[in-house]
Amino acid sequence: MSDKRIDRAIEKLKRETLALGALVEEGLFHAFKAYEQRNGSAAEQVIASDTVIDQREVDLEEECLKTLALYQPTGQDLRMTVAVMKMTNDLERIGDCSVNIAWQAHSLAYLKPIDAPATMGEMAAKTKTVLRSSLESLVNLDLNAAWGVLAYDDEIDILNREHKEWVLQQIRAHPAEAESLLFHLAVSKNLERIADHATNLAEDVIYMIDGDIVRHGRAQKKVA
Repeated sequence: MSDKRIDRAIEKLKRETLALGALVEEGLFHAFKAYEQRNGSAAEQVIASDTVIDQREVDLEEECLKTLALYQPTGQDLRMTVAVMKMTNDLERIGDCSVNIAWQAHSLAYLKPIDAPATMGEMAAKTKTVLRSSLESLVNLDLNAAWGVLAYDDEIDILNREHKEWVLQQIRAHPAEAESLLFHLAVSKNLERIADHATNLAEDVIYMIDGDIVRHGRAQKKVA
């Protein structure tokens, strides 16, 4: 088997992963923008676009299986193929979370406006940074950048807990606004989940480059 054929197959997987990542990143941007602007029609566009992401995920997974069957890659090529299969799952779930945010935005568009705290914007900005940095670490196969992503996860968890406490306080003070406040809480939770999935992407880049599996250690730390 020609090494060039394997190289081309691996490069194709990388290109398609980045293309899927770009779609997911765009979906997150538009979903949160719809939330900020209380724009129901923009939210509907995000929701409708999810089928494209779902299909791209299926196609990419099939491409990974074909690469494994035809070329039987070894070493870093094998790790790359396995990592891409895991990445497609996380990217698809990020897309689902963005759709969830769009649904919250759609609901909020028809309710009495309630201003979210400034920490929501901060949380969204950090979440977008984590996703972008994870994708860039894949583009450049940058181990240091991938490790750098992991530090953001705890910061976003803290912001999510602060936002949850704010929502509970507001519900106690303004019970009539509970429905709207719970939609705000759902947005925060989905941002936190997106950050978790983006962190998984960085962990997959680490595995791809040097074979280190860091996910379980971080999961135990998070539970603790």
